[in-house]
Amino acid sequence: MKHSSSIKIASAQYAFDRMDSLDEWEDKIRRLVQSGVETGAELLVFPEYAAIEMAGCFGPEIYGDLQKTLECVAGLTERRVQFYASLAAEHDVHILAGSGPMKSSKGRFVNAAYLVAPNGLVGCQEKNIMTPFEKEWGVQAGLQLKVFDTGIGRIGVLICYDCEFPLLARAIAEAGAEILLVPSCTERVSGFNRVRIGVQARALESGIVVVQSATVGEALWSPSIDYNYGAAGIYVPPEIGVSDDGVLAQGVVNEVGWVNGSIDLMALRELRDKGEMRNFHDWSLQAGAGGLELNVELVCLK
Repeated sequence: MKHSSSIKIASAQYAFDRMDSLDEWEDKIRRLVQSGVETGAELLVFPEYAAIEMAGCFGPEIYGDLQKTLECVAGLTERRVQFYASLAAEHDVHILAGSGPMKSSKGRFVNAAYLVAPNGLVGCQEKNIMTPFEKEWGVQAGLQLKVFDTGIGRIGVLICYDCEFPLLARAIAEAGAEILLVPSCTERVSGFNRVRIGVQARALESGIVVVQSATVGEALWSPSIDYNYGAAGIYVPPEIGVSDDGVLAQGVVNEVGWVNGSIDLMALRELRDKGEMRNFHDWSLQAGAGGLELNVELVCLK
């Protein structure tokens, strides 16, 4: 399918349900994808740890135990990704599947998100910086950033906490990504706002569109996803001709549904070169040839 430079995106505000079978779970995802496609979106974004919901299909002995939950969901990785891939092909849409625990080649848990294209190709991005909670769970850091060259543009993925570290996003932007996806799962108001602020800052710094997806509501049956507070959003730099406030779309906190927006990638390219400010190009002025000296002097005034 041939695309213009304008991309329509739908980002999920996702609530967890406890279902009795994987068939029920697939029915839920199928309905959500259908409703997302009906918005006209070419890219659907699901949040961090959405895959944990699958453990609820296996009874309290599994979903009530964190380590058994991780093992169970990791074992379903192939089935989950293939299912999302079938939906992407059916609807001719790109989908960032909800992330979840996966066993790496070294037998350790990583938090991995899969980007599936309608042509059947699949890319995987692991989370790079672990939260204190993930360290307690035994989830370990990934080691590689990736940019996915797709039929709708070059896409990068930073999972939740990763977006709070500007050098990760900058590396992705300098590798050519114009769309950055941030699947998130936050328990508290403070956590949601940290990620949201990080998302908006990353859009400003590199002149790209950054899409946050969020988990919402309570899932008290699970020790890992029990409380969720969040909202999805689509953010760009605040620039004349793109957006005065940098917010293309933003959902109502803890409401279930899709948050939709369109972005003209050509307009973003133009503002990087000719915008009010030139944050993308002026990044190098922080240090290096012709830039600031970053040797910090401590001046005592007490």
